[in-house]
Amino acid sequence: MDFFKFFNKDSQRSKNVAKERLKLVLIHDRSDLSPKLLEMIKGDMIRVVREYADIDEEGLDIKLTRMKRESDNMPMSALVANIPIIKVKDNG
Repeated sequence: MDFFKFFNKDSQRSKNVAKERLKLVLIHDRSDLSPKLLEMIKGDMIRVVREYADIDEEGLDIKLTRMKRESDNMPMSALVANIPIIKVKDNG
């Protein structure tokens, strides 16, 4: 019986991965941001942060997501950046 549970876990993982990918496709679709424009924005953000800090590029995660506005709870697109900072530069 445990043998079948093993396959069920994999199908659940695959289902969740597929669900997340679909969400990303829908978010990109609704945001009207082309992949090229999104990459340009990411590059600009990275360049600006690099002026002030050394960053861990392997831990870098910038993505487009959906969230609800606080004022009226309406869904909106949001660009979320997780940029690990190794060291702030001394720009004195």
